[in-house]
Amino acid sequence: MLPTLRQLQYLKLLAENGSFGRAAEAAHVTQPTLSAGIQELERTLGASVVDRARSGVILTPVGEEALRRATVILNEAEELVEAAKNAGQPLTGRFRLGVIPTIAPFLLPRALPLLRERFPKLRLFLREDLTQRLIASLKAGQLDAALIALPYDMAGLDWAHVADDELLAAMPAAHPLARFATAEPAAMEREGLILLEDGHCLREHALAACGLKPPRAAPGQEPFAATSLPTLVQMVGSGLGMTFLPAMAVEAGLAKAAQVAILPIDADHPSREIVVAWRAGSNRAAEGRLLAAVLRE
Repeated sequence: MLPTLRQLQYLKLLAENGSFGRAAEAAHVTQPTLSAGIQELERTLGASVVDRARSGVILTPVGEEALRRATVILNEAEELVEAAKNAGQPLTGRFRLGVIPTIAPFLLPRALPLLRERFPKLRLFLREDLTQRLIASLKAGQLDAALIALPYDMAGLDWAHVADDELLAAMPAAHPLARFATAEPAAMEREGLILLEDGHCLREHALAACGLKPPRAAPGQEPFAATSLPTLVQMVGSGLGMTFLPAMAVEAGLAKAAQVAILPIDADHPSREIVVAWRAGSNRAAEGRLLAAVLRE
């Protein structure tokens, strides 16, 4: 005997709401009905999935594992329903797209109007997050596709090319190096680099493309780092150091208001590849490729 989707849904709602009463309300059933569903799930699994306490419910280790697997199964079931509804009508209905922060504000303002025009029945849900978390959500079935940058470990994923995004040097406008036609990474490193915080793939892309190591601070100090590209530009404009910016951000006007100079980098192919990625074997693969084709425009 196998658990039913309804029982797995009850478990998910119970974990999200923390009590049988609130979970029953969310499921639009009575509390005894939800409780009976959980008990049947426990009989099927041969183990308790929740500890019942006055303060609420706490998932047991078996319950935690059941919830993890239930989330994947329920997402697959929702994807099946969406695929059946939209058979023969690509990019209609719900589509959950993740986007990394170093792409979202620069590409989406141009892409979203085109998507609305081409696919008026598309209901696009966007989530902005770091690459690592977006890929985890993709593999868990919580996203249909993600707009990310390579190189990155793409095991278990397929993807379609959108664009090659050149990396450019940014430095204080009054700095002597700003007078040159190109920027040498080694010279920038000597003058002091400021990068995005760990976790942003642009940081690794820039260092790898230029053959540099992460900047080190003096003993007892933390190196300067920024949480976003706008903050990074302001730090460079204030004379705190130099950095690397994606061309799409510069073209979108990111550096216009700051006192910074933008130069090409003297290195072999200093760029990142923008792609739309999805889970290998996903039935949204054709839509991922179609989305990539639209974004290429």
